[in-house]
Amino acid sequence: MPRTDWSRDQLIIAFNLYCRIPFGRIHRRNPQIVSLAAKLARTPSALAWKLSNFARLDPELQKRGIRGASHGSKAEETIWEEFNGNWNELAYESQRLLSQLGWQDPAQKLESLPPGKSRVASVKVRVNQDFFRAAVMASYQNRCCITGLSIPELLTASHIVPWSIDETNRTNPQNGVLLNAFHDRAFDCGLLTITPDFRVRIADRPSQTTPADISARRDFLLKFEGKQIELPTRFVPAPAFLRYHNRNIFRGCV
Repeated sequence: MPRTDWSRDQLIIAFNLYCRIPFGRIHRRNPQIVSLAAKLARTPSALAWKLSNFARLDPELQKRGIRGASHGSKAEETIWEEFNGNWNELAYESQRLLSQLGWQDPAQKLESLPPGKSRVASVKVRVNQDFFRAAVMASYQNRCCITGLSIPELLTASHIVPWSIDETNRTNPQNGVLLNAFHDRAFDCGLLTITPDFRVRIADRPSQTTPADISARRDFLLKFEGKQIELPTRFVPAPAFLRYHNRNIFRGCV
């Protein structure tokens, strides 16, 4: 069978899947890879190899001594740079292309795009939120970075710099951490932060006086003071984003 080059659209779709799959699950038997390969008229082996080619470009994997495929193309480097230069637009474009293929992620809910141009802004927000959650979930291997909880329904892909503050990094996985619902709320309101060296800090709350409040704070917050979070396999939180949270949202001193 003659070799068929990968188109730009196919590479964008493949990179979306790369973001959705933990590195250790990139193989030709993965149901996500099998189902998407069929939509692209590619073999599962070819798609898995393409994802491994993207992995070779991932600096976080390289730091851990994890290597993807040893060879790749300039086209893959271009797509990598496009995503990292404009996460919002490329995330939406890749989701749009997946929707046009009619692909449904067997492992995760994939936000579908309705036909026509109605409610474009609100649809784009939902679609990008779906991509962000999927990428952060995969990076942390579906485990809360503080407690290790692995119940998906209780996990939140938390923005470090809030969605409303930094529009350009709304979909950037490096602006996210995976937290359980309780610690997500604490992080969001500044009772908890993560320092640039990836340690948990808890804000002082001298107003707490009841035994129940003191006990809850000890059991659910203070026990994690100083603990290093479990780092993701890729898209490690950017120190600049963590510093912003430390200085502008956290209610204590770092």
